[in-house]
Amino acid sequence: MLDRLKALFADTEPAADEAAFAPDDARVAVAALLVHMIRIDGVVTDDETATIRTALDTQFGLSGEDLDEIMAEAQRRDDEAVDLYGFTSTLKVKLSEEERVEVIELLWRAVFADGVVNELEDNMVWRTAELLGVSSRDRMILRKRVAGETAR
Repeated sequence: MLDRLKALFADTEPAADEAAFAPDDARVAVAALLVHMIRIDGVVTDDETATIRTALDTQFGLSGEDLDEIMAEAQRRDDEAVDLYGFTSTLKVKLSEEERVEVIELLWRAVFADGVVNELEDNMVWRTAELLGVSSRDRMILRKRVAGETAR
């Protein structure tokens, strides 16, 4: 499942003369949602940062300087964003339903990274799922699965 998302983004490599990340780059939209998630409770832990860096590496094959660059771009875009719609509208257009479900799974992984589920984080996953067209059923199944995996 996650391999298909990774393959989708493999085709979005910029040409040498283009900016590193286009305004509608789905990788940045995912990264910005993850960055927003770990910032939403006002406390960003090393575990949360490591979780999203690992997710971006796993999903998109980004490491080293590329990973640092997408993190910086995601933080910049999150700082400029007024809502989640700018990110989710890009993902709704560019991703399949299954891939959008995978984005919700990544968000849950970020939520559970610090071992504390804040109501703001829970609400953000709910709002993002709604904007991406991911069902409440799928959202809750993913929550339970990720919670079970992180409790071990």
